[in-house]
Amino acid sequence: MVTGMRTTAAETASTHQGIVPGYLLARLAGSSQFTRAAEAARQTLIRGRPEFRAALEFSIDQDGDLVADVRAAPTRTVYDAGGAEQLPGTRVRGEDDPVSADPAVNEAFDGLGDTHRMLREAFQRDSLDGAGAPLIATVHYGRKYDNAFWNGSQMVFGDGDGEVFTGFTGSVSVIGHELGHGVIQTSAGLVYQDQSGALNESIADVLGALTEQYVRGQTADEASWLIGDGIFTPAVQGRALRDMLHPGTAYDDDELGRDPQPADMAHYVRTVEDNGGVHINSGIPNRAFALAATTLGGYAWEGAGTAWYRALTGGLSKTAGFTEFAERTITAASGIGASVESAVREAWIAVGAIEDAAARTPR
Repeated sequence: MVTGMRTTAAETASTHQGIVPGYLLARLAGSSQFTRAAEAARQTLIRGRPEFRAALEFSIDQDGDLVADVRAAPTRTVYDAGGAEQLPGTRVRGEDDPVSADPAVNEAFDGLGDTHRMLREAFQRDSLDGAGAPLIATVHYGRKYDNAFWNGSQMVFGDGDGEVFTGFTGSVSVIGHELGHGVIQTSAGLVYQDQSGALNESIADVLGALTEQYVRGQTADEASWLIGDGIFTPAVQGRALRDMLHPGTAYDDDELGRDPQPADMAHYVRTVEDNGGVHINSGIPNRAFALAATTLGGYAWEGAGTAWYRALTGGLSKTAGFTEFAERTITAASGIGASVESAVREAWIAVGAIEDAAARTPR
């Protein structure tokens, strides 16, 4: 037993990040319109959130010789909790198993693979830890559980209540986001509190958006920049949980309220709720990324995405705030090209995370 170590509440929370923020569940819990969903939200809030594999690809070279290309591939295992809240549950699909009759199992399995492929091909990262970590997911967690989360070692999916939230396995951005927490955990380890926590959420959103865009082959201009598109039922007046390009506009519903995310530092929310506003204020760095990516055009992972990834994995402090991260992304962007550096710098100026030096220079 290890002694002499203390774990802070913020550090403990970092392994229980759910895609649906607590403030939205709390609002839903008091709904008089969505009675079934209200009960599901209350139960969700009460319950809380509780080996290397290589792919061999054979080809024939120009001399007619057989060539084996060893390429990193995911080691995926999906479990079924069967409505219970014990992890991981019953094993239902692995790498060499046939397609399941359960759509949620297959969606989770494919989403794990999509995220692994994006990390490998866009950033040359072998799985979440860069060393081929296995990817594990559990579906059908709890009864009408209104969330999906990363618990520090695996993905967990609830089925939603069916009235406000659908199942969470159908959204690639949700899966990429939650697995993104694993990338953050094994690289910078950003503390899940205040601005470093908001960066944690934002970078996970970036990785979720990039996964979806990579799978769909979308350029930055073609992308929706929505996180959780499709997880609301038609009964909700909303498009998604978050809109990275236009924070504060993802939903506006009589029962759920309006998306509270600010788009710039002038509207930064100071609160003790939500670990200091980690889900709320993540809209600011989210918008900086989306602005940089759309300014550059093309595939977002090639310019802004590479700058963000290098900043994350290049010695970022665990308590980094928006300004520190902005400066690191600008430095990383300078190594990619002048146009990338300019777009990244201007994006951070637009959201107010750094000052415009030119505007302060006396004429």
